[in-house]
Amino acid sequence: MISCQKEKADMIVINSNAYTVNSNFESAEAFAIKDGKFIAVGSSDEIQNKYQSENTIDAKNQTIVPGLIDAHCHFYRMGLQQQKVSLEGTTSYDEVLEKLVAFQKQKNTTFITGRGWDQNDWEIKEFPTKDRLDKLFPTIPVAIGRVDGHALLVNQAAIDLSGISKNTKVSGGEIIMKDGEMTGVLIDAAMDFIKFPSTSKKEAIQGLLDAEKISFSYGLTTVDDAGISKQTIELIDSLQQTNDLKMRVYAMVSGDNQQEIDYYINKGIVKTDRLNVRSFKVYGDGALGSRGAAMRKPYSDRENHFGALIYFPERYQEIAKQIAASDYQMNTHAIGDSANTWMLKTYKEVLKNAKNRRWRIEHAQIISKEDFKNFDNILPSVQPTHATSDMYWAKDRVGAERVKGAYAFKDLLNQYGKIALGTDFPVEQVNPFLTFYAATIRKDVNNYPENGFQMENALTREETLKGMTIWAAFSNFEEDEKGSIEVGKFADFVILNQNIMEVEGSKIPETKVVSTFVNGEQVY
Repeated sequence: MISCQKEKADMIVINSNAYTVNSNFESAEAFAIKDGKFIAVGSSDEIQNKYQSENTIDAKNQTIVPGLIDAHCHFYRMGLQQQKVSLEGTTSYDEVLEKLVAFQKQKNTTFITGRGWDQNDWEIKEFPTKDRLDKLFPTIPVAIGRVDGHALLVNQAAIDLSGISKNTKVSGGEIIMKDGEMTGVLIDAAMDFIKFPSTSKKEAIQGLLDAEKISFSYGLTTVDDAGISKQTIELIDSLQQTNDLKMRVYAMVSGDNQQEIDYYINKGIVKTDRLNVRSFKVYGDGALGSRGAAMRKPYSDRENHFGALIYFPERYQEIAKQIAASDYQMNTHAIGDSANTWMLKTYKEVLKNAKNRRWRIEHAQIISKEDFKNFDNILPSVQPTHATSDMYWAKDRVGAERVKGAYAFKDLLNQYGKIALGTDFPVEQVNPFLTFYAATIRKDVNNYPENGFQMENALTREETLKGMTIWAAFSNFEEDEKGSIEVGKFADFVILNQNIMEVEGSKIPETKVVSTFVNGEQVY
């Protein structure tokens, strides 16, 4: 008699509705996991006949997708923000001030910092001024960032501490003035003059752990942290090595620091199962909301104002040449059509005809008609919720003609063949199901606009799931190890409370994560 001994697996999942996101976008009922990787994918009968495990999950026909990847976020910054005053969703300057007073009453800090205000969400859609801040906090410095991180409101105490004045010269930014005096609003490079208190190691660790907890609750198993320092990368690595931090991180080194560019290019790619350091994040321009995005023609709602590149054009060529001579990837923030034109031109010149470099334009927000073709070998990395956040005022900023080339996800996908999707959190919410909704339905959660925003650029649900899994993995050079439920890949997957691929469009934002798994370990 022949013995049919079953193979042992660490975990078996059966009776699921799993979207594998393999090359044929097949569904599967079941899979087996051993040593943190998928070892078999198939029907429930096939898996149960071949494998046995003390840990079997009956998914009861719930939907499973590969672990979600946020291709552009600020993971560490979001964690630090949990330690500061949160101003997201404030509907007036009065509400901002109320939150600051309440925060200070609770924390009694020597320097008030926070982030998240957006004057476009207020009845009076103008930058605030520091007058009332000065009255409330005459001696305590206050510096609070706009939601996009490209504008800062500071009081006089913070200005005095930094040593700047209305006569300070700024390149790549602006000190906003009114009646010849500083308003307290600083744009882009002008923000660098403000001296913030340094973050303690304890605060940094707590920030990372808080960010991980929030991210796992939304089914994220990999985050692309866009623009972090060597110090932060090394802290992430040490926490991962001790298994205190389980999140996978694709770290984009901040390209603002030449010493750090030199250090990592000389060191070469840093790669573990949880950390991948092989790219630099460079800022091309500012944000559209603060009119810092670099435009080819003036803003439609501000005469003779073009925004600005953060650096001189030659500086981008220098950085790009240095990175092109290494194995590293260059990922450049480009919002305005002028910034996109310049960065695409620079990329093309230094890469010449090099294949598979996967250099990315982050945001790729407003593209001139003639520039779309240049995404043939430049990878677009976009954040769909920017479209549904900005749609109320974007047309006022750039006019009816230019807005046609804005948030053009389908047009970009058609050029490159893939598109990486993220959120840019904490600029937008962490929730990836809002990404899914904005990409496919092109509305906000208030069901606006009725027929969707520029629906010709909506993505299909299949394209969107790929953009949040396998294409995002590809953008990180990690498609062979994650991004789909396939044999040999990391066992990162998410169980959902509803079928995101079939549920009525308006119900997509209601999607909740039941469980999140990394390496076959339940982390949420």
